[in-house]
Amino acid sequence: MPQDQTLSAVSPALNALRSGTQTLHVALEKRLPFFSDTLDLERYKRLLGAYYGFYHELEERLQHSPWLTCGFDLQARLKTPALCRDLQALGVSIPSLELCDTLPVLHSQASVLGALYVLEGATLGGNVLRKQISERLGLDTHNGCAFLFVYGAATGQQWKAFMDFLGSVPLDAQARGEAVQAACSTFSCFEQWLERQEVLV
Repeated sequence: MPQDQTLSAVSPALNALRSGTQTLHVALEKRLPFFSDTLDLERYKRLLGAYYGFYHELEERLQHSPWLTCGFDLQARLKTPALCRDLQALGVSIPSLELCDTLPVLHSQASVLGALYVLEGATLGGNVLRKQISERLGLDTHNGCAFLFVYGAATGQQWKAFMDFLGSVPLDAQARGEAVQAACSTFSCFEQWLERQEVLV
C-alpha cells in the first residue's frame, strides 16, 4: 500500500480506500511468491499466466463499463498488453490460458474507482517486484518483465495523477463505502483466483 502521504493529507476517498483495504492487501502480499525461494522461471510463467487471466477479464469489464468516469484515460493504463508481451517473450501460449470467471461487481462510478485503485496501487508496487525478478531470474522489460514496470520511469507520476483524479471525483460517504467494497472485492477475487491457479505460497 502506498504510504507516500499521511492519511490526513489525502482525499477522503483515498483515505477510506487505504484503511478499508489494508488487511486484505497485506494478507495477499504475504502470499505472493515474488520473494519466495521456490520462485523459478517456470513458476514465474504460471504466475504471469494467472495474472493475465484476471487482468484481461477485469480490464475488459472496465473498458465496457458505463460507469467509467469521463476524463479518465483507461487505455493508457491497461496492463494486459504488457502481460501479453511478457508471456509471448517467455514462450507461453496465451490462447491456452484460463480466464477468471469471478470478478468484482462494478455497478456504479464509485465501484469502478475502487477496482481501479487496486490495479493502480499494484502497479506502483510492481517496481519493487521488478527489481527482485531482475536479480533472481535475469529478466527485464524486453524479455518477460514489462508488466512489473509498465509505466517505466513515470510510475510515480502516474500514481500521483491517479490520486489527483480520485480526489477530484465528488464521492459522498455512501459512494466512498461502495468504492471500498469494490476494492475489497477486487482483492478477494484476485486472491481466490490465484489460489485456484495454485500460484500462491
